[in-house]
Amino acid sequence: MTFEIGFVLLVVILMMVGLVFELARPDMIVFVALTIFLLTGILTPDEALKGFSNEGMLTIALLFIIAGAIQKSGIVDQFTTKLLKESKSTSGTLLKTLVPVSSLSAFLNNTPIVVALTPIIRKWCADHGISPSKFLIPLSYATILGGTITLLGTSTNLVVHGLMLDFGMEGFSMFQLGIVGVPSAIIGLLYIVTVGYKLLPDHKILTDTVNEQSREYLSEVRVEADFPYINQSIEKAGLRKLKGLYLIEIIRNKEKISPVRSSTKIQQGDRLIFTGLISTIAELQQMKGLRVAAGTDLNLDMLKNGNTKLVEAVVSHQSSLLYKKIRDTGFRSRFDAGVIAVHRNSERIKSKIGEITLKSGDSLLLLAGPDFQKRMAQSNDFYVVTALDTPVCLEDTRKGWIALGALLSMILLVTLNVLTMFKAMSLAVVILLLTRVLTPEEAKRSVQFNILLLIASSFGVGMALLKTGAAEWIANGLVKVGQPFGIIAMLFIIYLITNLFTEIITNSAAAVMMFPIGLEIANQLNIDPTGIAVMIAIAASSSFVTPIGYQTNLIVYGPGGYKFTDYFKIGIPLSLIVMTITVFIVNLVWIS
Repeated sequence: MTFEIGFVLLVVILMMVGLVFELARPDMIVFVALTIFLLTGILTPDEALKGFSNEGMLTIALLFIIAGAIQKSGIVDQFTTKLLKESKSTSGTLLKTLVPVSSLSAFLNNTPIVVALTPIIRKWCADHGISPSKFLIPLSYATILGGTITLLGTSTNLVVHGLMLDFGMEGFSMFQLGIVGVPSAIIGLLYIVTVGYKLLPDHKILTDTVNEQSREYLSEVRVEADFPYINQSIEKAGLRKLKGLYLIEIIRNKEKISPVRSSTKIQQGDRLIFTGLISTIAELQQMKGLRVAAGTDLNLDMLKNGNTKLVEAVVSHQSSLLYKKIRDTGFRSRFDAGVIAVHRNSERIKSKIGEITLKSGDSLLLLAGPDFQKRMAQSNDFYVVTALDTPVCLEDTRKGWIALGALLSMILLVTLNVLTMFKAMSLAVVILLLTRVLTPEEAKRSVQFNILLLIASSFGVGMALLKTGAAEWIANGLVKVGQPFGIIAMLFIIYLITNLFTEIITNSAAAVMMFPIGLEIANQLNIDPTGIAVMIAIAASSSFVTPIGYQTNLIVYGPGGYKFTDYFKIGIPLSLIVMTITVFIVNLVWIS
């Protein structure tokens, strides 16, 4: 091992540690690794920046825009709502839902599908007395399985396709991955609807948990006549920056004031509703004229009125709030909502609300004001998983059909080899902009720039592995271990390592780092590198064992009330199924 190889491997290991322990945003961690390779001369500027002009990465940006147009139209929501109307049994509903969802995810980005369907499925479950935990992991897994069917199915497929083109290979055709993806999806869905969903427990959702344990979340304080700050603002009364409490609402006679602003004036008889660390309520008891109301039976429904509603939202991967304390985000004024509780990994964060540092996947229970929905539509900070009363707009439906038509036309042009994927997708985006299905601002908002930075930076990291010989060094070690056991064993090793990387870092980064290693193995064993590329694409997408390996798994984590082990129970058998199918088909079609 040379010094360069050792240095590159050390940086990559430190990068993975940073990703596993969430020391910063994933895109920033990988970008720092890329910058280190650039500054130390491991990579030239052209090599470091190559990922930013890669065709696969740019195609993903265009795919985000098309998926955003379809999601905005609500056409997917309407379709799913109709499917669920006549459904009653759990297994029957799963089958009726997951098959079309998988089919749709073969051509659309998975994330907007899961974001659109999660609130609809939760509402159906509430109406039928069924726990949504039986449905949401299966929903995520169905989109992942569907994504393995076509080149468009996931960003990972497009990343591997782009890498193949960079290395002088032919790249995937539109349905080439379906040779493995279709059997995997069919058998995987059969497992989910017959056995898998039964392995999932009946978990309560966040709002039910808060209602059952309301005394741990909410406390009421009454303003007496001798309170010295009557008719003065919340700010002046010192109720804005309490040690452990957060003023979520004021009940005044029959009026409910929420969100509570710093300028709101206090009146005698006001009932102040606090959330946060209720154990610190003694802080208020020491203030003259405030009396903690004992024996009151507080619940979430008490907080709602005609203008406010309870909303559950999940912090997104591209949120501008990531790694910031709630008090530093201007949350109340920015979103017209107050935070009642924050759950992470299905556990309540027991801290003052304002002191909580937000991370992707955090579930927030919000008391939202009348402007919340409008402001949320203009940001990418959250995935709202509560069904909101959004009227169906005929104009949006028309735009949805145009977007769907553009997508289908693009698929046809690529399938018939009339245009390349990048050119066809560019044409589709231009059509959407010219027909005003999307405005330029909406198109920009649809693009997940942090994901693009992560992918582009990963290309540079992969180049460092290849250029220094680190990829060859790793490949030599893997061949020495696996070759004595035969080619099937080697394929299993490549799949397992790629899949492990996916579970602990991210799918696209895993694919980019494993691709040069896979190519070296293919060269040493003198086998078709296309088969290795197919296997890396499938393995990097097939994240079933943890909630952190794939974006959609993390989205449903909080709304389903899941524990980490729930993913093990249903995900490990599914991972083994997909891995076995992939290895044997790749060996049969490309290797033997």
